[in-house]
Amino acid sequence: MSAVPHAIGALPAGSGALALDTYELTKRFGAFTAMDRVTMRVEPGTVHALLGENGAGKSTLVKCVAGFQRAEEGSILIDGREQDIANPIVARALGIGMVYQHFTLAPGMTVAENLLLAGGKTPALIDWKTKRAELKAFLATTPFSLDLDVRPSELAAGEKQKLELLKQLYLKPRLLILDEPTSVLTPQEADEVLGHVREFARSGLCTVLIITHKFREVMAYADSVTVLRRGKAVHHCRVAETSPAQLAQAMMGGEDAPISAPASSPAVRKPVADAAPVALKVEGLKAQGDRGTLALHDLSLSVRAGEILGVAGVSGNGQRELVEALVGQRPRLAGRVSVMGQPYKARRAENRSLKVRSLPEEPLRNACVGDLSVAENMALRDFDRPPLSRSGVLNFPFWRNRAREWIAEYGVKTQGEGAPIRSLSGGNVQRAVLARELAGDINVLIAANPVFGLDFAAVAEIHERIVQVREKGGAVLLISEDLDELLELADRIVVMSEGRIVFETSAADAERHVIGAHMGGGHHEPEQACA
Repeated sequence: MSAVPHAIGALPAGSGALALDTYELTKRFGAFTAMDRVTMRVEPGTVHALLGENGAGKSTLVKCVAGFQRAEEGSILIDGREQDIANPIVARALGIGMVYQHFTLAPGMTVAENLLLAGGKTPALIDWKTKRAELKAFLATTPFSLDLDVRPSELAAGEKQKLELLKQLYLKPRLLILDEPTSVLTPQEADEVLGHVREFARSGLCTVLIITHKFREVMAYADSVTVLRRGKAVHHCRVAETSPAQLAQAMMGGEDAPISAPASSPAVRKPVADAAPVALKVEGLKAQGDRGTLALHDLSLSVRAGEILGVAGVSGNGQRELVEALVGQRPRLAGRVSVMGQPYKARRAENRSLKVRSLPEEPLRNACVGDLSVAENMALRDFDRPPLSRSGVLNFPFWRNRAREWIAEYGVKTQGEGAPIRSLSGGNVQRAVLARELAGDINVLIAANPVFGLDFAAVAEIHERIVQVREKGGAVLLISEDLDELLELADRIVVMSEGRIVFETSAADAERHVIGAHMGGGHHEPEQACA
């Protein structure tokens, strides 16, 4: 696409794709400079990718453009004219919409109500018959199908992400900013979403600025890319003129920067021994979903010691309910779960004696107490056991010392072990939870989307630690909506569809299109997973 001059005259004001320029944009938080004189050009009607590790300044940049933060220095130009984007209302008036990495939905309202609420001009009386017809017609123009009467609290993470995107598309933005839009989507869903977004841009209706950590998405769907490193824009280029290796070097700042590679290749791993004991066994598990209907239908699976079993599936097919039923966050209506041959009901004492650990999705919500410190969160598993507690007296100095050791070992970026854990970035919350959950011996590790929203360096590190659990003889149940992740790490893969296991294959024999067909419901004969 040819360069467009700053003075855009081809498009009428207030419609069509807009051009975005930032000029020496600088944002500081106290003594910390999050964004340092960033100059960037985004052509109208294009998809422009923002790459960079966690903390590189990507979110700060887009939040300034969207009016959620204000830069101390520099300028933002829309269609060649400098704009003072003081708040999100000004941004919206300019046609700027943003989908955040963390959900901003009203959990008690339906999908239909969330879509209408996004517009900010909801009438006192709503003609629901007309509005529902409008919303259904709108959904028909998108690749997504969501029940208008469902509430976000009943949706899986992938479905919530779709609703966040639909909220913005419904408002017909001129610049659409996407922050990690495919973190919770399957490869098929991601291709569908990004394909739709790219067509939206190429139609001339919208310009798209996308934050991603996935080189495949940049190479397949973006027109241009800007790389940020430590708050500075260090590399700009057209996608057709670059490669993942060059982008990785720009992100990491060196000629020998590694590209995210499998932490461990199945080809060089020892195969799971036939005589290896079954560490985790699930038989005939049933559990209700949030709406009172059955979410798990007689689900059975098993994982041997020294094996990673990957669970694939389109978001919303019972994966969340499976994890919650296993770790004690959701009642089990029927079925048996055993660990090392012993009944397992996910009680705290059983977690300790049977050595069961978990890495849940959205760790800040599911595995932490946000207002407690990093050290206190790291002690949640064993705060009442020696040496963290003696004769009922909590040994706080030991908590803090151990937390400092783990912060150093896992590279947790924090102001200190006393900082509230909610003050950490998503990747660093996950590292802190990893340090706690992976300490000591492990028989069973249940990991659900463990690298959600993390940059490629953190992904490689966490993958390596999960593989280490396997290599030490632990059994890993890895639930992921990223098929690439499962193909990279798992020894076996099963597919969940409509609350059932419908397909099983060894990872070595896995064929992407076959797995995709089962994930999409293309085959309906369930094949229960065996040991």
